[in-house]
Amino acid sequence: MTSSVHTNMGAMLALQNLNKTNRDMENIQTRINTGLKVSNAKDNGAVYNIAQQQRADHSAFDAVRTSLNRAKSIADVALAAGESLSDIFMQMREKAVAAADPSASATSRAAYNQEFIALRDQVSSIIQNAVFDGGNLLNGGGTTLDFLANTSGSLTVSLPVLDLNLGAAGSAPGVLPTPPVDVYLEVDDVLDSAANAAIVRDRVAASLNFVNAELARLGAAAKRIDNHNVFVGKLQDSIKGGIGNLVDADMAVEAARLQAAQVKQQLGTQALSIANQAPQSILSLFRQ
Repeated sequence: MTSSVHTNMGAMLALQNLNKTNRDMENIQTRINTGLKVSNAKDNGAVYNIAQQQRADHSAFDAVRTSLNRAKSIADVALAAGESLSDIFMQMREKAVAAADPSASATSRAAYNQEFIALRDQVSSIIQNAVFDGGNLLNGGGTTLDFLANTSGSLTVSLPVLDLNLGAAGSAPGVLPTPPVDVYLEVDDVLDSAANAAIVRDRVAASLNFVNAELARLGAAAKRIDNHNVFVGKLQDSIKGGIGNLVDADMAVEAARLQAAQVKQQLGTQALSIANQAPQSILSLFRQ
């Protein structure tokens, strides 16, 4: 190798290696700081693209879960109100059966009637207040409420909208309306006589059966919502795990690489120092 004071190839090579080691150190420190082996498109464009797409899907499923959680809340409110309605119909049936007793006195029947009317008028109040975020499943305002089941919106899950309102006044005595248009009991039914009490008794019994059957239908749909919500949560977990497999740094490996890079950096610095001393040896050639 030519001895020159202008060109020090050893120092240049040592500097190149030291610069490479420093770049490796920066990459390792970035991985340690971010916890990611692919934190931007420069690290690995293809993997970064896949990871970003999966992150977008994961975020979109957050919106799906929000829709499903809203569905669950609407169903829970409706079921709670429906259970209250079922309890009220049981109480009304008790009053109607007692008032239909031919041996009941007029005073007793009047008392039963007052209690019955108070219970009957609660039905409408419960139905109108069974609302969550504008959704009411008991007032017959449609056939179903649909909610997101996937991120594209191509699939939905539905809750049935029940019509548990009392029947309109004025139907023929003893004639029961056809379900599921409305509940059999009518808004003006009273227990003012043994004959009317017997009619109302049968209507209340039919109403109770109808309400319980409709609540069972709603409960099955609500269970499906819960199951799908659990599935979406598991799907999100799987997507998150898949993203981690692609981009997460193995911190044990990075710790080992850091130790090795630090040693290489020290050795590179020392090698550059030695190479920089090479021109000094040229002076010995001119000493006498």
